[in-house]
Amino acid sequence: MLEKGVIADFQRAGSVNMDIIQNLILLYFCIYKKISQKKNIIRLGTTKKKHYFYAMKRIIIISLSIILAHLHLHAQTFKPDILGGKLEQTTISMPADYEGDVVCTVIRSKTNKTTNKAALYIHGFNDYFFQREMAEQFNSKGYNFYAIDLRKYGRSFLPHQNICNVRKIEEYYADIDTAISIILKDKNNFVLLCGHSTGGLVASLYADEGKKRNAINALWLNSPFFDVNMNLILKRIGMPFISSIGKIKPSISITTGSSNLYGESLHVDYRGEWKYNLKWKQMKSPKMNFGWIHAIYKAQHRLRKGMKITCPVLVMHSDKSLKANKWNDNLLRADIVLDIKDIIKHAPKLGNNVTIQAIKDGKHDLILSEKGVREKVYYNLFRWLKSVV
Repeated sequence: MLEKGVIADFQRAGSVNMDIIQNLILLYFCIYKKISQKKNIIRLGTTKKKHYFYAMKRIIIISLSIILAHLHLHAQTFKPDILGGKLEQTTISMPADYEGDVVCTVIRSKTNKTTNKAALYIHGFNDYFFQREMAEQFNSKGYNFYAIDLRKYGRSFLPHQNICNVRKIEEYYADIDTAISIILKDKNNFVLLCGHSTGGLVASLYADEGKKRNAINALWLNSPFFDVNMNLILKRIGMPFISSIGKIKPSISITTGSSNLYGESLHVDYRGEWKYNLKWKQMKSPKMNFGWIHAIYKAQHRLRKGMKITCPVLVMHSDKSLKANKWNDNLLRADIVLDIKDIIKHAPKLGNNVTIQAIKDGKHDLILSEKGVREKVYYNLFRWLKSVV
């Protein structure tokens, strides 16, 4: 029964040569049965024998799991993406977590010419990948473009899940591992990791400690979320207190107190120029679980202690931050989510090769700024990349 179950798992993974896989699985079970018949095992006491058989079973299961994961990755097929054009996507099943089934989605757009350079983009909180123009910009400069909708965001959000929910930033590492594996499988050997806001925080930690960090050749951070935009009392007392509760009671949720103003500055139906799914990127940030706050607090604390990212890093931010209770047109030309002083303060802690650039009149998401501003963003980015490739 166990042999049949494992074989069925391989069939679901889409293997192209089932004869080889079936023979490999049968070989494993033959080895297991052969070992169980050896006289020196029979002479062992009952307790030691149980421990031995348990260890052998674990080795076999882990080995098969590794092979299954490898085959599953290589069996991934891409289909046209919802954004159209050259963009295509694939959804990958990941191990289940505390909410049940989990998936991540990798989106890609390859250049027309052969290249070995790639960019991987990680979105922010209350966000997903919809910036088709960014993919076109990278393609035009000779980069294969990839983006990932992390688990519980955008294309990867499942009905039973709490949107954007996470309890440890490390939960995202498996998603990034998967995306990088696809990038390397596509024969890219220069990888630029990109992250916006919370995605910038995630990308920073991954570049410092992720399993495939050595595959990352450069890091670009777009208004990274290095600290909360709160007064000093809330930073020093409120965040640690909520984080301590979130470690024990992660499902408690609170409203963010955010306004519609940032959403209005972006969406085409209001004062912006971008069209996107308002269920996946809401006008107001969704409720935050204490578990999410705990994850962010711990990640930011680790960053502030200092990192040792070895690749070149480019950190971009707006030249000013603004706070407002009602609309004014200055909100189109400033970061109204984060305090840029926090970004400037903590960026040097990433490593020894960090470049920091202020973008005049940039929004929080710099690549969603007004046309002339985002053209400057891309110009500076690709000029910097020329110096590090």
